[in-house]
Amino acid sequence: MMTVMLLTEMAPLPGARDVAGLRAGADTARRRAFVALVASIALLATTQLIAERAPTREQTLPLAVLTLTVFAAALPALAVTQYVWGARARRVRRRELELYGVTRSGRARPLVRLGVAGGWALTLLLGWTVPRFFHESALHSFAAVLTRAVEALSVVSVAAGVSFALWWARDVVGLLWSAVRSGGSPGDPWDPGSRARPHRPHLGAALRIGAALAVASLVAARAHLWEPPSWMVYALLTTALFCAVVTDE
Repeated sequence: MMTVMLLTEMAPLPGARDVAGLRAGADTARRRAFVALVASIALLATTQLIAERAPTREQTLPLAVLTLTVFAAALPALAVTQYVWGARARRVRRRELELYGVTRSGRARPLVRLGVAGGWALTLLLGWTVPRFFHESALHSFAAVLTRAVEALSVVSVAAGVSFALWWARDVVGLLWSAVRSGGSPGDPWDPGSRARPHRPHLGAALRIGAALAVASLVAARAHLWEPPSWMVYALLTTALFCAVVTDE
């Protein structure tokens, strides 16, 4: 009994609190990147759906401008939030390697990166259709300029996609080799953050699934796989944003 009490009262290993703080920062950055990704796709799909249903050119034009504004804001928002998330995650892994010799978890990393790449692809595909709304608004010269910009962006996007595929494959091979060589992570029972911070895994997973389903429904409607009424489009947008923001708390 005395041995158990002494073990429970021992201070955490040096650096464990530092690792817990770094992990908390990385989790916050990850949630913010998720919010930015969900909001970008949901808002783009919604504005384009409403623009398609505008009965006149005069009503289409402000929605076309809104769609272009959302797309122009989405690209830097995704880049900044995901860069911060990646930088903080790398700091966590470096500190874990210094303390424990291996990182706590890395098996889900390729799937997460693949999902983020899919989100980027959806955002770009939706953005590439923006010039069409200006054509429908009879602003043909401006639409032609946007079309040339989209063509240039598509070339850059394809090159980035090829680079990502090569980097992703190298990362997968590296993780598989590390798992075979080390036999898995020993963990870190001294991490004070694992017990001090309230954890709601089931609620967080349910909210993320809800946001993903709402976004998928909006994208399917944008692809004309189904035709929801306008009130349902707004309801799906509200659901996606609500689930994403609540997950971030």
